[in-house]
Order: sequence, then C-alpha cells, then structure tokens
Amino acid sequence: MEQLHNAMDFFMRHQTILGYSIVSLLTAASEQIFSSVVFKCPCDSGNMLYGLTFLLVPAFILFLLGYMVSASTWRLLTGSCPPENHCSCSPRGTCTRNCFVLVVVTARAFVAPLTWIAVALLRSDFYECFFSGSSLIKYFVCKGKGQECHKLLVKIPCDEQLSKNMTAEYRSLQAESQVIGWLLIASVMTLALILTCISRCKSPFSYLQFKFSTIYLKKEEELFEIKAKEHATRLAEINMNSIFETADPVSFQTPSNEDWQKISSLYTFNSKEQYYSMIHKYVNTNRGKSIRFGQEGQNPTALESVDEESPSETGF
Repeated sequence: MEQLHNAMDFFMRHQTILGYSIVSLLTAASEQIFSSVVFKCPCDSGNMLYGLTFLLVPAFILFLLGYMVSASTWRLLTGSCPPENHCSCSPRGTCTRNCFVLVVVTARAFVAPLTWIAVALLRSDFYECFFSGSSLIKYFVCKGKGQECHKLLVKIPCDEQLSKNMTAEYRSLQAESQVIGWLLIASVMTLALILTCISRCKSPFSYLQFKFSTIYLKKEEELFEIKAKEHATRLAEINMNSIFETADPVSFQTPSNEDWQKISSLYTFNSKEQYYSMIHKYVNTNRGKSIRFGQEGQNPTALESVDEESPSETGF
C-alpha cells in the first residue's frame, strides 16, 4: 500500500513530464504500426508526393488534435465573440495575455507531431520514398546515365537488391534521414529546456509558492467538478419535480451569466494581490464587484502565472 502511495505521489509531482512522455511514446508506437502496415511506397512517379504526405500530413493532424484536446483553446474561444458584441480585446492587456496563452497551447500541440516526424526520420522509410522521386536526387545519382536510371531510381524503395547496386549518394539517404531525426530531437529538447528555464526565471512565484499554486489549482478544479455536478443535479431534480409532480419550483440560486463570464476568463498573477485563480479573486473581491477585480495581472509573460489546465482536460 505504501509503495502504491509513493508511486501515486511521484506521478502527481511529475505529471506534466510523464504526460508528454506518454504522448510521445504513443505517437512513436503509432508511427511504427502505421509505417509497417499502411505505408507502401508506390515506386513510380508519385514517390515524392506519397512520401511527403505520410511524413507531414499525420503530423499536421496530430497538431490539430493537440489544439482540440487543450482546455485553454476552448477557454479562450468560448464566449469570446457573442452575437450581441463585436470580437474585441477588452480590457486592456487581454489580447497580450490571450496571445501568450495561444503560444503556450501551440508549443504543447507540437509535442506529438514533432515526435511523429522524428521517429519517421529515424526509420527513414518515408524519407527514402520521398527522395527517390525527387528531381534533386535524380540529378546527382543519374547524371549522364539517361532515362533508364530515372526509372530504376523510383523502384529502389521496393527492391533491396537495386538499392545495393546504386551509388553512394543514394545509399547515404538512410544515414542522412537518421541524422536529421536526431538533430530534430536534440534541437526540440534544447529549445524546451531553454524556454522552461526562462519562464521559471521570470515567474512571479517562488519555488514553494509555485508548488502551492499548482496544488491549489488542481484541488479547485476537482472541487468545482464535484460541486457543479451536485448543483446541476439538484437543479434538474427541482425542474423535473415541477413538471411531473406539478409542484411549484423551489427557489434555487445559480451564478448569473455575468458571474460565469467573470470566473471563466483566464487569470494572470498580479504580484500586488495574492490570488491563484479567477475564482479565488472573484470570491475575495465581493463576488467580482470590487474595482480591484477589473485590474489586470502584471506578469503576462510568465508561463506559470496563467491558470493551468487540469490533466483531466488535456488528456495528459
């Protein structure tokens, strides 16, 4: 039992890194299955298009899925352009904050597609198929050898014997693909480390306060789910009783549209006020009626200062 508790504690403390690792492993496994079962280079004039399609189109689909499963995407979009109002960034600073959150969401959405491309390059099947139909490789490999060389070149991905007989320029494609794959992985990891270091250095939180805010946001999300379910169930019961039992509806208070709007927006930490979310600020400013509620945060560039999405919403 103690070991299970320690394992759960480790997972909770490193859930972000473990989440991205799981996404990367699942993407890599999917690429392996996909390339083994589905991918069949046509070995004709369509090699270039076919190889490029399998290399980039699944990555683009994974990138779109990254946006779709992100709670921050829908939190930014939902209610941003209601019919009665024009789309605008108000109050001042909202656009900057929203753009920054969009950059963070985009960076997270790139995890799966970059993993796909890197694993595909390490396997080199897509890369070889693409370049066997490329005019550039034809120029270097078949220079002065006529059209017969061009015809043989596109058939190489389907014939191992042909590939052994080709020049060193073509045989180096596999090594070239793998080198690009490793360089891509190293570049992404280096960039991620640099950006994380910068965001932590610019964070308005100290280390322990950051840990506390992370715990608070997670617990707030859990309690919101519980209370919202209880509240919605009670309201539904009152309405159903009024219909089927012809009873007068009992007075039952729910947040107004204005209140929902206030607590649904993204919160940026303000070093002058010790709040950790919009709900926290809403409750401590007389349900959002105080003039302090409208004040914007002072640190829109710090990654940890913006309300984080819960693991249950992101799927990570």
